[in-house]
Amino acid sequence: MSAFRTLDDAGSLQGKRVLLRVDLNVPMDNGRVTDATRIERVVPTIREIAGKGAKVVLLAHFGRPKGKREAKDSLEPVVPALSKALGQPVAFASDCIGDPAAQAVAAMKDGDVLLLENTRYHAGEEKNEAGFADALAANGDIYVNEAFSAAHRAHASTEGLAHRLPAYAGREMQAELDALTKGLESPQRPVIALVGGAKVSSKIDLLENLVAKVDMLVIGGGMANTFLHAQGKGVGKSLCEKDLAETATRILAAAEKAGCRIILPVDAVSASEFKANAAHETVPVDAVPETGMILDAGPQSVAEINAAIDVAKTLVWNGPLGAFELTPFDAATVAAARHAAERTEAGQLVSVAGGGDTVAALNHAGVGQTFTYVSTAGGAFLEWLEGKALPGVEALRAKG
Repeated sequence: MSAFRTLDDAGSLQGKRVLLRVDLNVPMDNGRVTDATRIERVVPTIREIAGKGAKVVLLAHFGRPKGKREAKDSLEPVVPALSKALGQPVAFASDCIGDPAAQAVAAMKDGDVLLLENTRYHAGEEKNEAGFADALAANGDIYVNEAFSAAHRAHASTEGLAHRLPAYAGREMQAELDALTKGLESPQRPVIALVGGAKVSSKIDLLENLVAKVDMLVIGGGMANTFLHAQGKGVGKSLCEKDLAETATRILAAAEKAGCRIILPVDAVSASEFKANAAHETVPVDAVPETGMILDAGPQSVAEINAAIDVAKTLVWNGPLGAFELTPFDAATVAAARHAAERTEAGQLVSVAGGGDTVAALNHAGVGQTFTYVSTAGGAFLEWLEGKALPGVEALRAKG
């Protein structure tokens, strides 16, 4: 972790005003938080900073108000769930800059926690305007970023502040960066990546980056159909981006040149309709009926994937292998996920997962807590997999 400045590098926090950027963009229903996962993940860092005698000033966004103040995007309804998770009162300020913020910060005692109103109520947030970043910085002595999920955006509260105050990664950010480094930047080899999901078009950059970095690449889900089509196999009525056959062929050629083994389905579970428990059959991938849809990888494909996982030391997982929301078309995803979890528990595999439906798929398989690290970051995790620099992360790099 020497590549990034963390709380271990921050020195004494006693009496300091710490601007802590967190992700509180939680699901709400009728003014109540329905899933507190993101809140729970930042609690340890808030407690650590408060416990060291600092004043913890929380910065966060909610929804997409686009610089306009709308009641539905207020962070105030999050306060009760945050207070409950922390086990202490959390004050609230009606703005993140100006007099309301300044007065609320001035009223804090060491160890207090204050949540400022939605940063995106100001257009300067998403534009990363210097004046707005200055106004945010006026309320802090130190900046800590705990919102990896927003680190791919160069916003004032995720990137601009890091250039105005001493800046550090929070514990959750530190764990995420540590996991990502182990996943692709300096992994134990061989490395296997498993990429699933519906469309190749949304993951071209991802696939092109991975074939140059990993030893084995499993392609599953609907996107595998495009590759099968590119190889001249009939995929019936399956989801398939036939106009991307040339792109698929280019990726296969790049993988061969890089020495990356591509693993595609060899058998498939086919059904004539997309619904749970639809009549289905398992067929070789070159024998899919014209009226059939490939909804999952078959058992031979799973055996091949699991055998590849067995020789790997590192696994990076993004996306399901089939229509995991529908039984029995969750079988391949569940079987491969559980096999990876067993290898992880045995200490034989570092497994890093995240993005899109991945968290839901692994939780469905009952292994969300077993993988080495499961990121809830979505877009930021995908952009990291694509090899892109994340502004909020780059701003935390140790100098020299």
